[in-house]
Amino acid sequence: MAAEIVNPRSDSSTDQEGGAEPLDSFDPAFALHRGGKMAVQATVPVRDKDDLSLAYTPGVAKVCTAIAEKPELVHDYTWKSSVVAVVTDGTAVLGLGDIGPEASLPVMEGKAILFKQFGGVDAVPIALACTGVDEIVETVVRLAPSFGGVNLEDISAPRCFEIERQLQERLDIPVFHDDQHGTAVVTLAALRNAARLTGRSLGQLRAVISGAGAAGVAIAKFLLEAGLGDVAVADRKGIVSTDRDDLTPVKRELAAMTNKAGLSGSLESALAGADVFIGVSGGTVPEPAVASMAEGAFVFAMANPTPEVHPDVAHKYAAVVATGRSDYPNQINNVLAFPGIFAGALQVRASRITEGMKIAAAEALASVVGDDLAADYVIPSPFDERVAPAVTAAVAAAARAEGVARR
Repeated sequence: MAAEIVNPRSDSSTDQEGGAEPLDSFDPAFALHRGGKMAVQATVPVRDKDDLSLAYTPGVAKVCTAIAEKPELVHDYTWKSSVVAVVTDGTAVLGLGDIGPEASLPVMEGKAILFKQFGGVDAVPIALACTGVDEIVETVVRLAPSFGGVNLEDISAPRCFEIERQLQERLDIPVFHDDQHGTAVVTLAALRNAARLTGRSLGQLRAVISGAGAAGVAIAKFLLEAGLGDVAVADRKGIVSTDRDDLTPVKRELAAMTNKAGLSGSLESALAGADVFIGVSGGTVPEPAVASMAEGAFVFAMANPTPEVHPDVAHKYAAVVATGRSDYPNQINNVLAFPGIFAGALQVRASRITEGMKIAAAEALASVVGDDLAADYVIPSPFDERVAPAVTAAVAAAARAEGVARR
C-alpha cells in the first residue's frame, strides 16, 4: 500500500447540501483531505492475461496451498510482515476527546502516512464502532492474521492499558500503544541528552509528571526502568501516592513504584526543588511553581497546542525547554519513534516489543544528536533522515538480543 498525498478523487462539487460553497474552497486543510489521504497501490503489474494468471487465478492457488501447508510462508509471500493495523475506537483523539470512529479517520489516515513517510512501513487505519475492552480485543484478534503488527491509537485510559495487555498476551505480533510508549521513548531520548548537556545522569534527577493518563503512566514507568532517580505523578487531585484512597487499580500500581520522596499534595508543591517537569495533561502551571524548581531544571511542557508552561516563561528558569509543538525547538514528537520501532520489529519478525527494544530506540534517537547537542537541540527533527534508520537498526538488534526475533 502506498500513502499518497495527491488525490485523484478531487471533484469538489458534491459535498455540500443545497449547493453551498465547498469547505475546501476556503480552507486548505479540507482541500488536502478531500477523498482521504491514502490509496492502495499494486506492487506488481497486471498488464495482460499472463500477469493476471500469476497475480490471481490460477497462479495464486499455488501460493495459497503452500501457505496452508507451511503457515510461516505467509511472511514471505504476502504483505503481512510489512503492514501494521492502526486501530482506534475514537475515544481519545488528539485533544478532541471522544469524537467517535468516523471522526477519528482523518487522524488515523495521517498516522498511516507517517508510518510510510518516516519508516517505510505500510499501515491501514481501522476505526472500530465499539468501545468495550472485550469487544475491541476480540475484534483485533480476529483481524490480526492480516497484519504484522498492531498500533493502538487514541483509545482512552484506563481501558487502553487493559486492551494492550490482553492483546499482547493473545497475539504473537507486536502490539504497541503509541500514546503511551511512543511518547515515553521520545521523552527519554530528550531527557538523556538534556542530562548529558548539563553534566548529570538520569539517576540524579527527580521528575514531576502532570497527567496520570496513558502517556503520564507510561512515561513514569519507562523513566524508572531507564534509571531515573525518582518521579512523582500528579492527576487532577494532586500527587498520586499510596496514602490516597481514591485511586484506580492503574494508579495504585503507579503509586507503589513512584514517589520515593513520599510527596503528597499539589503538583505545584511537588515542583519545589524538582529537576524535571513533564507535562502531558494540559492546564497551566503557575510561574511561581516553575520558579521553585532546582537550578538547571528541564521543562518538557508537551500539551498541544497550549503547553502547560509557555516557553517564554520556562526559559526564565530552565536550562532545557521542550514542547509538543513544531514551532519551538525540541519538539517531543512521537513520529520520531513509532515508525522506526515498527520497522525494526517487522524487519526481524519480532513476536512483541520489549522494554529493551524501547530503551534501545530511545538511546538510538538520542545518539542522532551527537556532538551538536545544545539547549535548543536535545532531540532531532522528524525530518532528519538519520532518525528512522538509527531507530530501526537499534530495535532490530535489541529484538535479537532479547530472543523475540524470528529471523
